[in-house]
Amino acid sequence: MFKFSSFFLLFYLTSGCSDFGKLTFVTKLPNSLKENSGIAYYPNSKSLWFVEDNGNKDVVYKVDFEGKITDELEVKNAKNHDWEDLAQDKKGNLYIGDFGNNANDRKNLVIYKLPNPTTEAGDKIDAQKITFTYPEQKDFPPGRQNLIFDAEAFFHYGSHLFIIIKNRANPFTGEASIYRVPDVPGNYEAELLGKIKTCTDWDTCQITSADISPDGKTIVLLGYGKLWKLSNYTAEDFSKVTIQEIDLGIRSQLESLCFKNDTTLLLSDEEKDNEGRNLYSFSLKSK
Repeated sequence: MFKFSSFFLLFYLTSGCSDFGKLTFVTKLPNSLKENSGIAYYPNSKSLWFVEDNGNKDVVYKVDFEGKITDELEVKNAKNHDWEDLAQDKKGNLYIGDFGNNANDRKNLVIYKLPNPTTEAGDKIDAQKITFTYPEQKDFPPGRQNLIFDAEAFFHYGSHLFIIIKNRANPFTGEASIYRVPDVPGNYEAELLGKIKTCTDWDTCQITSADISPDGKTIVLLGYGKLWKLSNYTAEDFSKVTIQEIDLGIRSQLESLCFKNDTTLLLSDEEKDNEGRNLYSFSLKSK
């Protein structure tokens, strides 16, 4: 009886628990990246780069597709207050979004601009600062119904960085503002471009990461188990954007997303209750 039970348990752990919905499992991420919050992919070196969020090291990590850390770069002139996402531009510059703002009370929001990390020979990398404020925010923090100044998602497009708000308002409306700031160091008031609507379920409809396809035709937003595919937009106008919701069939703490190519996504989740901390892929073809 004991042997049968052990075999049954092993079978359950290796099959039944490995339900990743519509995502394709790629690899387990290192235990040291259990709070990973941002991912970027550099196709020329076939390398992934990660950061962790609030309270973790001021470091960007290079990881291979087997889940091994192959390099670590300390980010100079930077402090990990709450690093929440990564973005990159056509020149290979890497941007760290230090704009996590759960309580909506921060006055030190910053995006760090780094040179291409794949070309760094040492163990440190320089950072320039893009600091900004939301001009619509008057109170720090605002009331519960106006907790709309947290962010965990951004992407680079043209000559700007586009920040997607994580709505924490109560009641929750599923509405997310889109801001942008220039991609050059300086101090700015973020420009409000408009708002989009995801859905009204608090558990799945908050936006945790974003990226734009290499051809610039598709933006994808990530939530805790859902994607929103955006098309028909310009850098100046999101008023006519088309939004397609995709349910991933999984409800893990998905925090990071980037494009591998124009139709393939790479995603990762944080570890929570001994689950997650995985790298996944997902195809947008015919979705």
